[in-house]
Parts: sequence; C-alpha cells; structure tokens
Amino acid sequence: MSEKTILVWFRNDLRVHDNEILLEAIRKADKVLPVYCFDPFYFKQNLSGNSKTGNIRARFLVESVANLRKNLRGIGGELLIRIGNPAEILPQLAEEYQVNEVYHHREVAHEETEISEQVETALWKIKLNLKHFIGHTLYHKEDLPFPIKDIPDSFAVFKKKVERDSNVRQCVATPESITIPAITGAGEIPTLQMLGLDEPFGDPRATDRFTGGEDEALSQLEKFFINNSHTIIGKKNNVINLSKLSPWVALGCISLRQVYWEIIKQQQLNNTHYPGMLLDLLWRDYFRFMFKKHGQKFIAVKDQPEDVAEDVISGNTLFESWENGETGVPLVDAIMHELNATGYISNYSRQITAGFLVNELKVDWKRGAAYFEEKLIDYSPASNWGNWAFIAGVNDARESRYTIAALQITEQPAKSDYIDTWLPALKGDDYQAYAIK
Repeated sequence: MSEKTILVWFRNDLRVHDNEILLEAIRKADKVLPVYCFDPFYFKQNLSGNSKTGNIRARFLVESVANLRKNLRGIGGELLIRIGNPAEILPQLAEEYQVNEVYHHREVAHEETEISEQVETALWKIKLNLKHFIGHTLYHKEDLPFPIKDIPDSFAVFKKKVERDSNVRQCVATPESITIPAITGAGEIPTLQMLGLDEPFGDPRATDRFTGGEDEALSQLEKFFINNSHTIIGKKNNVINLSKLSPWVALGCISLRQVYWEIIKQQQLNNTHYPGMLLDLLWRDYFRFMFKKHGQKFIAVKDQPEDVAEDVISGNTLFESWENGETGVPLVDAIMHELNATGYISNYSRQITAGFLVNELKVDWKRGAAYFEEKLIDYSPASNWGNWAFIAGVNDARESRYTIAALQITEQPAKSDYIDTWLPALKGDDYQAYAIK
C-alpha cells in the first residue's frame, strides 16, 4: 500500500497553533510537505512605482516565515522555501515528492483568488486536487445565520445577527509531531536584497519595532493582557492599551479564534472587558465576507488605467506631499512619518490620513490604498481596500468603522516625535511655517 503525501501551501497562515490545514494534513496523510513561496507578484511595482510590498513589511514577512520554519522543525518537520510563481513551483514539488493532494486556506480578494485559481489549474493538469479550507475568519462560513449571498450589507445588521445566532468555534489542537518526506533541498530564507528591496532606514524616532512570527504573536498577546489585567472599563481615567496584534493577525501568525477565546478567558478571570477588540475582530470578518459576497464590485476595480493616468497628471504633487508627510498639517504629517518609519499606525490614524487624502487633497483613493498596502506590516487586502473604499464612498458599508472627533484637522495641536516642532494649535496658513521632517 503506497503512502499518502499532502502538500500544505502556507500563505497568510504562518502558524502551528490553531491551524486546521496543518492538523488535518497530519491526520490524513502519512507524510506532510509544508511549503512557502515568496511570489514575485507581491514585489512588483504598485501605483506609485514602488514595490507592492515595502521593505519594512517584507522584513516582517521574512521573520514570520523564518519563525514558522523554526516551529515546524520543533515538531520534527521542515518548511520548504522557494522564490517564484506558486503555479509553477507547487506542481514541480508535487511531482518531485509524489504528492497526492494540496491543502491551502481560501482567500477572498481578487489578486489572491486569482493566484489560487492559477495554482488549481496547474495542479489539475497533473491530476491533483487543491483542497480549500476556511481559516481566516472568526466565524466559520458554515456557522453564519445566512448564506453568503444574503449577508447584510449593513455592518450593524450583520453584527447583530451574527452575535445573536452564531458561535465562534473552539481552536483546533496543536500538533505534537509531523512526519515529512526526505527533503533534498529545503531552500534558504531570502534576504531583502534577494526580493529586490533595500534594508529599512533606521529612523531614531521609530521606538516600535515589530518582529514577525508566531512566537512574537503569542508573546504580544500575553503581554497585552498582563498590562491590562487591572484595568476595568467604565472606571474614570482607565483606558485599555492598544493590543497592536494586527500585524501578526494579518499574516496568520495567530488566529482570530485564539485571540477571541483569550479575550473571553481574560474577561472571566479579571472582570475586564475588551469591546473594542471584539468589535475589530468582527469588522475583519465583515470585510472578508463582503469580498466573498460582492467580489471586486465591493470596491470597484482597483486598477483602471484611465483613472491612474489622470491622477498622475493632476494629483501627483499632492500625493507625494501626503506620502512624505509634507502636507503642512502637523497631525497628518506626524502620522505619515510614523507609518514610513515603523510600518504601523493606529486605526484612528488611518482614518484621519485617508480622509485627508480623499476629501481635502482630492487624490484618487486607490493610490492611498496602494500606499498602505506597500507600507503597513498588518496589511490585509479585505480590510485595507474595504476601509479605503468606504472613505471614498465606493462601497455600501454604510457605517464608518470609527467615529472621528468632530473637529478640523488643521485646528489640532501637534506634539509628536515625528514632527520637529511643537507649538499651540494655529489655524489656516499659519501651519505652513512649521518645520516638518
């Protein structure tokens, strides 16, 4: 009787904990072949002429892949690493290692689903099946109180029905061991230079340094609850600190379910509540399901040549002032400096800078979305493009994700490590006198 080998194609699920495809492959196969491909598609030029994946984001990705390899080795496995088109690499590996089936987690955004379709087509040519799993949402599709086609477009209605009629599944077990084929060449973890990128510039103001990987994700989750263990919502002057877990969530270094059940556990242990975190998890689900329901219609077409050409002519200077933090508005500029230095800004800051680009500078929102895609280490296609499309008035999300304070950006004080000067708030043209880095 021949042995069964399953190839596990890792994408945005770079973890061993609560990873259904890894556990299922170990249960169903005699041998498991874990693979990660650094796809050149994600390092091609974006709308600004830069790499779709910037160097800070790429560094975080490389660290996360390296940590996945370490953790797989810890249970007796290995991670094959390749640079190239998955539609070419995966069939080659499947034939080399006599693979019987390929597992992966299903994506929803059009670029990612197109890559999956290319892989599926290539595998069919050698008579192999690409099995799809759902592992990026808090609520499983099959547990929703409505089919995908009937999901409410209103987030408020979606939230009410899901919370009332659905339950979050428990995390799956963490495998204790894995059996792999004899590996002839596992492949090296690429440097940024191998991906066509330079090392990130060491900005002395960048006090936050995010390190990729499942180990760091679990550590960050633990530290967050330790730091907030004595904070109770509702008491005066007590504020829950930001978890800053989103970079690890975006790459699947930690699952939404694991975060959710840890929140529930902490609420029971410490009588401390985290409504903001739970709401954020649900928004992530909402945007993914909206992409699943509407496809690209939810945000319109990302790359319309006529729109881009017009914007390059009419809005290039304005866009460059925004991306470089040189608008003359200290709050906006400080946020952009922080983004460029660290690859991370808060959701509140994203709403401010996106709204400023779209509503004040009148620049095509797709350029801003593409810039966030390049820079943000927690970039997630559905959340990023869905949020930008809402701000631009494209999709039908109907409710703003956050309530922005009702005061003018140009009337706010500016005090930040990312601005040279701090002065009391001024109005109008007086802001042009600030010295901005």
